[in-house]
Amino acid sequence: MKLPPLGSLRVFDAAARHEAFGRAAQELHVTHGAVSRQIKQLEQALGLTLFERRNRAVFLTDSGRQLLMLTRSLFEQLTAGLAQLRQPAADAPLVLSCEPTIAMMWLIPRLPDFQRAHPGVQVHLYAAGGPVDFAAQGVDVALRRNDFEWDAALHAERVCDEWTGPVCRPGVAGDAGNGGWTGVTALGSATRPGAWRQWAQASGRKAPRRPGPVYEHFYLSLQAAAAGLGLAIGSALMVRDALRDRRLEAPCGFVRDGSAYFLLSPRPFRDDPRAAVFLAWLRQEAAASLPGPEGAGPGVDYSVAS
Repeated sequence: MKLPPLGSLRVFDAAARHEAFGRAAQELHVTHGAVSRQIKQLEQALGLTLFERRNRAVFLTDSGRQLLMLTRSLFEQLTAGLAQLRQPAADAPLVLSCEPTIAMMWLIPRLPDFQRAHPGVQVHLYAAGGPVDFAAQGVDVALRRNDFEWDAALHAERVCDEWTGPVCRPGVAGDAGNGGWTGVTALGSATRPGAWRQWAQASGRKAPRRPGPVYEHFYLSLQAAAAGLGLAIGSALMVRDALRDRRLEAPCGFVRDGSAYFLLSPRPFRDDPRAAVFLAWLRQEAAASLPGPEGAGPGVDYSVAS
């Protein structure tokens, strides 16, 4: 016997589960008429009556109930089999998409520690920001700040809060920590155009009145601040090492700006041990790098703003 098309069995399965062509049409994103035609063609191909039509309603026949048992088993096995096929090999590299500034200034210097702790998980870095096309880019997970809307179907795990504050080369700010901004230039970034305004709202302080250059990328504004060209809004996570090495100082400390970092994945983290291990490590490293009771370790003065 020639098997009917898989598509018609899929339509039947939806219609049989709901015992309603209209609800099946909604689930499959097709018209009511399309469902009705597919069911009629399937009945003709099988030589069976699968539904009774009574008073504008449909009811499964005995043959329909038997076929539903078959299609339910078929699609459950097919779903499980495809999920197994898509399961990444345990020794395959974990491809991480990460915003460039956090990759350069915080993540990459710490990756050797991750590799030593987890030698079986190799991380391949893909520098990018904003929305992620996981399939097209061959990406497994993405580290992003929630400054844009991502697909609700993605699995998102919070890593840490974002803390921001003005940073500069030591000595450049003068008495800025006490509210004086005389002669101080506020550097901007095109990728975070509202950074100074958001910091002022979160901290209750005023931003410098003297605007400076707006750099194309967040990383460039931080480099300019380290070079002594003015003050830039810095992420406490990203400038952690520069504060420790005294290449930068934070005269006003840091405050939470209301955003946070998330690790995104198209599949549940429990289904990918590599991603689960990396997520746990990210959270641990972030907790050790940010202001708070657990601190950032010796040699780092965040001067956290209250």
